[in-house]
Amino acid sequence: MKKIKAFFITVMCLVILTQVIAQKKVAILPGAYQTEKYFPLLKGKSVGLFTNQTATVNNKHLIDTLISAGIHIQKIFTPEHGLRGTADAGEKVSDEIDAKTGIKIVSLYGKKNAPDANDLTDVDILLFDIQDVGTRFYTYINSLQYYMEAAMANHKPLVILDRPNPNGFYVDGPVLEAPYSSGVGKNAIPTVYGLTMGEYAQLLKGENWLKVMDGNNQLSLTIIPNKNYTHKSKYSIDVAPSPNLSSMNSIYWYPTSCLVEGTVMSEGRGTEHAFAYIGHPSISNQTFSFVPAPRVGAMSSKLYGQKCFGWDLTQKNPPNNKIDIALIIEMYQSFPQKDSFFIRPKSGEPTAYFFNKLAGNASLMEQLKLGVSEADIRKSWEPALTKFKNTRKKYLMYPDFE
Repeated sequence: MKKIKAFFITVMCLVILTQVIAQKKVAILPGAYQTEKYFPLLKGKSVGLFTNQTATVNNKHLIDTLISAGIHIQKIFTPEHGLRGTADAGEKVSDEIDAKTGIKIVSLYGKKNAPDANDLTDVDILLFDIQDVGTRFYTYINSLQYYMEAAMANHKPLVILDRPNPNGFYVDGPVLEAPYSSGVGKNAIPTVYGLTMGEYAQLLKGENWLKVMDGNNQLSLTIIPNKNYTHKSKYSIDVAPSPNLSSMNSIYWYPTSCLVEGTVMSEGRGTEHAFAYIGHPSISNQTFSFVPAPRVGAMSSKLYGQKCFGWDLTQKNPPNNKIDIALIIEMYQSFPQKDSFFIRPKSGEPTAYFFNKLAGNASLMEQLKLGVSEADIRKSWEPALTKFKNTRKKYLMYPDFE
């Protein structure tokens, strides 16, 4: 009996060990983890690094990883929210000196959005590592484009350390129309475009979407890929990519709930669940309530100090591989004063409405006003969405979800 028991214990241990080994084999590793692929490109060179708090390697920041390897970082460039990811959304960030390393930090979300020639005179090679969330209105993809254009204009080779896209397992939403190009959406891509930063960089280059300056259209681009990643992967982020996306639930809801920023309703800024708490004091058909208040990363926003009634998306499963347009329709229909639902710009021009900039068109606003069904709204997206999906496939670096 003891021998049988010992045998079963041994078998169980082997099964568990096999599972552990299997899990290790399929662990998704971002490009920054593949140091053997990019350290040789950086050794002996003066590096300009575009990064923020999300660039970690085994719980250690990439800056420390590079310095420990004897790689010289000449300058650090930072996007919206700064190096540590604590600045408010839209807040202009100033240049500074990093207290820990003494390296100069140049903000690319302040007086300028790209390095200029003076910034790059003492830089040999550019490096990029920032975690994105895969939605058109998240500004990091615009920052990537400006950085690529600066690399091209100044004849600097660029290395991108790719990271998985947490919303990379589907493609959905209206494709942006050219008149609505803005800081929250530059190019003709859908709301959720299903590409990693590396893949998106290839699309920008391959589709000639990069702005050519001084006649130079040659870009030396190297992408260090993720390991064990596919577009079927559900990748969880350990470090919040920005102050108001502090959970995977908010990241999954963001492609839907960010549209609320173009309305008078609160999108939950000033709460612990931004983009998952949605509401307004005048909503009467919902019992859930919250009171937004100033906090780090959201010191000022809509409806602070007011009790808002609305939707708690932390208690609702994110939509299955799509934007929840039905929820946006419900929010609009629940709002009593529909004429004031959308934040109106001074000019009143359709292209000036922030909601339209987020949507990438004026059609969605009009469809909501007219009571168009979700099915018909989706039909209106299909021609441009199908065209984009075909373009997207040319630049995939990883197995697709289809």
